Amino acid sequence: MQTSALPDLAHTAAKPVHWLATAAAMAGVVALAGLLQPRTATATATAPEQRTTTQQAPVPAPDPAGVDFPLECGGAGTTVAKQAPGDLDGDGRPETVAVVHCAAGSGTPPGGIYVLTQASGAVPRVVATLVDPADKKTVGDFAVRDGVVSATLLGYSSLEVPRCCPDQEEQASWRWKGQAFVRTSGDLARSV
Repeated sequence: MQTSALPDLAHTAAKPVHWLATAAAMAGVVALAGLLQPRTATATATAPEQRTTTQQAPVPAPDPAGVDFPLECGGAGTTVAKQAPGDLDGDGRPETVAVVHCAAGSGTPPGGIYVLTQASGAVPRVVATLVDPADKKTVGDFAVRDGVVSATLLGYSSLEVPRCCPDQEEQASWRWKGQAFVRTSGDLARSV
């Protein structure tokens, strides 16, 4: 092996004092960089751009508890079986969709699907009937998503079918279009 004619380089024989000096120099650079940071940016709006924003509490959906539903129950009273909130007309205020039937002791009484709204400071009221109890349908699955009301409607093919056991099923959905709810149906009156 041939030896080098050059003197040994300093980094090839580093001693602890060299490492301490390097660490101290690096700490100094980091500290100096922290002191030389630019000030935090602050923006102020000029008069036309200044706006006051107030955080408003979300408007609650109408509560169906005190609503008088257009349902003839012969003194038995009504039962709100299901309910779901949603902004159906895109005005920023939620409506409540309620599935309501007569408070029967047994069996499967026909139900209605109603849309409730509530003006500021007013009592909730029914503004639309999506399923009329006179249609003799029972509401199965029910949901309100993205402004669409969807439901599974159960019914009977004849008077001979026992009222406990619907034998027809229909998927239906409603969406607000302009001035009314428009209904679309999936599987029409198929047997269960």
